[in-house]
Amino acid sequence: MVELFGADYSVYVRSARLALAEKGVDYSLVPVDVFATGGPPSDHLDRQPFGKIPAFRHDGFSLYETGAILRYVDEAFTGPDLQPRDVQARARMNQILSILDAHAYPTLVWGIYVERVAKTRDGLPADEVKIASAMGRARTIVSTLEGLAQDGPFLLGQQLTLADCHAVPMLALFHESEEGELLLRSAPRLSDWLMSFRTRDSFTATKPTDQS
Repeated sequence: MVELFGADYSVYVRSARLALAEKGVDYSLVPVDVFATGGPPSDHLDRQPFGKIPAFRHDGFSLYETGAILRYVDEAFTGPDLQPRDVQARARMNQILSILDAHAYPTLVWGIYVERVAKTRDGLPADEVKIASAMGRARTIVSTLEGLAQDGPFLLGQQLTLADCHAVPMLALFHESEEGELLLRSAPRLSDWLMSFRTRDSFTATKPTDQS
């Protein structure tokens, strides 16, 4: 029994779901809304003391932090390897994962997508100052990922890795904003990779409910 606790709108939950889908692992997504009135339910805090999502359980083994979950999914289950065996390629994958967590998520998702797309969709005004202040870092992130992307269908070339699973939920949201679409035009490898990955069954199967 594999259980993933979280909400399908979360890019981090989707990252874990993509890894599970690419490995061919059956799992149950147990709904947890950390933005609900009153915050995360108390039983979720027993699984994740910081109140974040996702949390994970496999045959009684509990785990949280997305990076740990991703690596566990790859190493605990049969299926295609999602981590390179070559030490330098594996280091590059881990570098991309770190860039995504430290820089891409707060900037591309919260700094731009949430302001430009999510808030305005809910009838709230975008914070133009916040968006403008995020644009310089967004350009650096996009150009850096473009420079690290290799020839081939995936970020590291011919092998789909955890870097793809972690990057695509963030960049797919970023692309929904006018700023993201414009910036990604200047990154042909990254843009082509994103468009290609969006056709994968795993991407379709993990689409958030509000994007159906």
